[in-house]
Amino acid sequence: MNEQPAVTGSFKLILDTAETLIGEKGCRKTTLQDIIDRSGLSKGAIYHYVSGKDELFGLILRSRMESMNASFEKAVEAAGERDAATPTRALAEGLMNGASKDSVSNKIFTYLLAQSDQPKVTAILNELYRHSVELAERWIAIGQQAGAIPAELDAGRLAASFIVFSYGLRVQKVVANESDPTLKMEDIFGLLFKSLQ
Repeated sequence: MNEQPAVTGSFKLILDTAETLIGEKGCRKTTLQDIIDRSGLSKGAIYHYVSGKDELFGLILRSRMESMNASFEKAVEAAGERDAATPTRALAEGLMNGASKDSVSNKIFTYLLAQSDQPKVTAILNELYRHSVELAERWIAIGQQAGAIPAELDAGRLAASFIVFSYGLRVQKVVANESDPTLKMEDIFGLLFKSLQ
């Protein structure tokens, strides 16, 4: 899973169908045959894009990262000069949505983590991590270039910290009871915003 295939109508249908099925049945019970049956695409059409279910699930996570990146870029365009709050809020909202216990992306994340003893899954997780850090570094660099984030902050270290926080948030949402205190979007925004000062 090095690069996400170009988004064609068929590939988008595969991603959307898989996400719907995961929402209904969970990751373990969702099969490529289910995706074939629901989408109406042939087995060959599915295997044109992916070699298996785990790779498809990794591509769904990557697609979600790209959606979060698009939201960030829109927020940057809407932000005023030296405004770090607007783009940071977009990232906080993306983190909160992706980390919810019932979100498809969090279900996939925890499913893949549970299978990390398999070399193919480890490679998928490593690629997702690398891509996440690259995106976070790019977001920080954009903020530094705009003067909204101090130039002396180490973008690489800050990006790695951001990913550690986002992964921890995902796991916390899975293991916490509903009665346990949880972070709200404003808490996440505040933590991210303060880390950028």
